[in-house]
Amino acid sequence: MLLSLAIIFLVGLSAAAIFNTLKLPRIIGMLLTGIVAGPYVLDLLDPSILGISSELRQIALIIILIKAGLSLNLSDLKKVGRPAVFMSFLPACFEIVGYVCFAPFFFGIDLIEAAVMGAVLSAVSPAVVVPRMVKLIEDKRGTDKSIPQMILAGASCDDIFVIVLFSTFMTMAQGGEVNIISLANIPVSIILGVLLGTAAGIALFALFETAHKHAHTIGNSTKVVILLAAAFLLMSVETLVKSYVAVSGLLAVVAMACVIKIKSDSTVSASLSAKFGKLWIAAELILFVLVGAAVDIRYALGAGLSAIAMIFTALTFRAVGVLICLIGTELNTKERLFCVIAYLPKATVQAAIGSVPLAAGLPCGNVVLSVAVMAILITAPLGAIGIDKSYSKLLNVST
Repeated sequence: MLLSLAIIFLVGLSAAAIFNTLKLPRIIGMLLTGIVAGPYVLDLLDPSILGISSELRQIALIIILIKAGLSLNLSDLKKVGRPAVFMSFLPACFEIVGYVCFAPFFFGIDLIEAAVMGAVLSAVSPAVVVPRMVKLIEDKRGTDKSIPQMILAGASCDDIFVIVLFSTFMTMAQGGEVNIISLANIPVSIILGVLLGTAAGIALFALFETAHKHAHTIGNSTKVVILLAAAFLLMSVETLVKSYVAVSGLLAVVAMACVIKIKSDSTVSASLSAKFGKLWIAAELILFVLVGAAVDIRYALGAGLSAIAMIFTALTFRAVGVLICLIGTELNTKERLFCVIAYLPKATVQAAIGSVPLAAGLPCGNVVLSVAVMAILITAPLGAIGIDKSYSKLLNVST
């Protein structure tokens, strides 16, 4: 395991630095490191690391979501309101419609199987989008119209919506019955996640304040450990109550961090945000190298031109969905174009659930996995490059 960690950190950092020198996003180097070192190419990573890959990726995602919560200004988010809500589900719906319309033509599958494929492919990647939006908030790019805040919030909810739809379509594809309750889980999950996170944030702030009043000041480094442990607990609650009620652990984590930011002194929240930024250096490597390791390159090679054509067709539907979300807003053409670009990347969800239809024995399983792998390889770099290269031209610096 130690050798595997050394490969992840040293080779991943080196590859990231090379791509950074080439003026390309660092994550491309990390993804390629994972693909090459993973079990489908050189097989250099220990099975014990791969066995806990999903947990390690979740930890990395938690770190950047806490940082996001500590950077979010809720008053800014209130200004966008309606578009942020629409961004959490409408682009994904449009993309799924694109798959339902065209996947039967490209791959010869039925409509339900096309819907399963659409649900796998339609989730935006918070791992790619969130850190970039956090950086834009810190640099005050587009914050006068709350553009990064809107995209960050939408991307955080988008995954919940898509995963619920995925489980619903999987049930239908396997001949099971679907009820309205499963779809009602979407708003319930969001509301309970926010409430749970808010309660956790208030409790933690009270703990920090009580300790301070009794001359037992908790240092910021210790607060980081406590926040991480609380976030792990919130994610565990989601799993523990899953059979009874739907709760979004990821939204709970963001809400907890937002409450800490609102109630704490600005210097404290800034210090905590900086510390989580340092943790993200290692977490980002673990996340994207292991996402790369989960990619079976053989499926990408066998996907063919049909998969590429399908992905870009669906992205066109997605772009239309994003633009509809922005109707009635004050955003200009350049800013709307940036929102479309920021909603392109896919990685984490596709790596997590891309192989589920194949494992479940669905006839479309092989083609779904092939298209999912191809989508990661195309859209993660495309979206990251698009965001990194366009924000300075498309977004104004807020005063």
